[in-house]
Amino acid sequence: MRVIFMGSPDFSVPVLDALVAAGHEIACVYCQPPRPAGRGKKDRATPVQARAEALGLPVRHPVSLKSQEAQEAFAALGAEVAVVVAYGLILPQAILDAPERGCLNIHASLLPRWRGAAPIHRAILAGDAETGVCIMQMEAGLDTGPVLLRRAVQIGETETTGALHDRLSALGAEAIVEALARLDTLTPEPQSGDGVTYAAKIDKAEAAIDWTRPAVEVDRQIRGLSPFPGAWTLIRGERVKCLASELADGEGGAGVTLDAALTVACGSGAVRITRAQRAGKSAATTGEMLRGWPVAPGTQLGE
Repeated sequence: MRVIFMGSPDFSVPVLDALVAAGHEIACVYCQPPRPAGRGKKDRATPVQARAEALGLPVRHPVSLKSQEAQEAFAALGAEVAVVVAYGLILPQAILDAPERGCLNIHASLLPRWRGAAPIHRAILAGDAETGVCIMQMEAGLDTGPVLLRRAVQIGETETTGALHDRLSALGAEAIVEALARLDTLTPEPQSGDGVTYAAKIDKAEAAIDWTRPAVEVDRQIRGLSPFPGAWTLIRGERVKCLASELADGEGGAGVTLDAALTVACGSGAVRITRAQRAGKSAATTGEMLRGWPVAPGTQLGE
């Protein structure tokens, strides 16, 4: 099929690769404009733009799609379908209507649960046992369109958002290729009005660990916010990101280390931090970090 691809971050790259590998003609790739990044604050292209250019595909990165000029340029591509995954701009109705077969969105949740910006983070933070991807026919509402195809996966007990992100990206790539191959036979399924939840964008204010909370909630917070923005605590006055964890045995004062391996008592139960990052240092396993920077049992975290 003649396809317009619309995506921006790392999550979208495997989908673009899968569409190319399946033999679809990519009429154009739309992504967010390059933006200042890094220490030098030089403009940096999105991962999708970098990959599209490496594949020799035409790229556009308009700041908005609201102008008549932008909409006419989009329609002039003559695409049969647009595939949208983590693009980052609202699509006006004129854009949604332009491709012959409409616009298909790959959403990283089992809709209608976790509509919105941060479905992978929110699934782990909420303690969901499963999540997945949906191929959805886009309409004007926020992730409200009928679902053409859904694929579910279990969430691992120690899985982080980063690891689940990569699994769902690969699953979405497989699912969209299947959906395009079966597009004439798939029946759009309207989303249920029951079970609707919204995955609000992650706020950095959510990242400070409150050790008085139950261990199960602290563990979800650490895994759900890894690698970004990274749940953090103070250890001897130094801010440390906690990037992976597991539930552990033990009780004690909230935020007090129970051993020399960074097992920390919570409001109830305990959490063992298994990967962390000190300020200005690279992320490392807790064992690696503690070899050069031991934290004694009985240390109070968070102050």
